[in-house]
Amino acid sequence: MFVVKYRKIWFALSGILFALSILAIWAYGFNLSIDFKGGRITEVRYAQVRPVQAELEAVISKIGIGGFSIRPSGETNYIIRTRELTKVENQSLQRDLAVGQLSTIERQNTIGPVAGAELQSKAMKAIVVVVIMIVLFVTFAFRRVSEPVSSWKYGLATIIALAHDVIIPTGVFVYLGHVVGLELDLLFVTGLLAVLGYSVHDTIVVFDRVRENLRVNRETNQKEDFETTVGKSVQQTFGRSVNTSLTILITLTALYIYGSTATAHFALLLIVGLIAGTYSSIFVASPLLVTFARLQKK
Repeated sequence: MFVVKYRKIWFALSGILFALSILAIWAYGFNLSIDFKGGRITEVRYAQVRPVQAELEAVISKIGIGGFSIRPSGETNYIIRTRELTKVENQSLQRDLAVGQLSTIERQNTIGPVAGAELQSKAMKAIVVVVIMIVLFVTFAFRRVSEPVSSWKYGLATIIALAHDVIIPTGVFVYLGHVVGLELDLLFVTGLLAVLGYSVHDTIVVFDRVRENLRVNRETNQKEDFETTVGKSVQQTFGRSVNTSLTILITLTALYIYGSTATAHFALLLIVGLIAGTYSSIFVASPLLVTFARLQKK
C-alpha cells in the first residue's frame, strides 16, 4: 500500500504543517475573545425587522470602541461582544444600536478577567482530560495485541495523531486571528473537542482492522510481514474513511456557506479539523505503527 511505502513523505508533510502551526502560535499568540479575557456582552431586541448585520457593524465601528463581534440570536436579536466600556461609550452604544427603529436592551453582562482566566484553565483541562481518556481507552482496547507492536504504542500513535489534529487547526485559526481578527472563544474549544472525537474514531477503525488481520494471520499461521498487514488494513478501510469524511465535509461546507454568521467560524474549524483528522488517521497513525515495529527490531 502506497500509504505505508511512502510514509516518510507523509511524515514530512505533517511535520511541516505542524511546525508552521507552532510558529504561528509562537509568533502571533492567541486572539482570545471576551469569553477568556473579560469584556461586555450586550443583547438587543428589535421590535420590527432586525437590521442587516453589516449595517449594524458599520454603526458600531463609528463609536470607536475597538474590536467587537456581532452574532444573530433568534429572529429579532443581536448579541454584541465588546471590551469593557466606559459609561459614555456604553451610552453611545445603546443609543446607536437602535439604528432608527424601536429596540430594547435585553441584557448587559460583564465578564471579568478572573472569570476569563478560569474559563481558559477549564478549557485546557477539558482538552487534556479528553486526550488522556482517549489514550487510556485505546491502550485498553488493544491490550491483547502485543506482537509485533506493544499495545501501549497504539496509544502513543494516537497521541501523536491527536496532537497533529489539534495543533494544525489551532495554528490556522491563530493565523486568521492575526490577519482578519478572528477571535478564539468557547465555541472554538467545543470544535476542538469534536475534532478529537472524530479523529480518534477514524483512527480506531483502522487500528481495529490491523488487529483483526493480525488475529487472522495467527489463526491461519500466515507469516505475513507487519508492514504488509498494516498496508492491507489501511487499504481495506481507505474508501470508508474518505467517503465518510467527504459526506461530513459536504455538510460542513454547506453550513459554512449558507449558515448564519454565528456558526460560520465553528463550521470552518470543523472543516480544517476534519481534513487534518482524516489525513492523520490514514497517513500518520497507521504508518507510525510500522515505524515503531522497525525501531523495536533494532
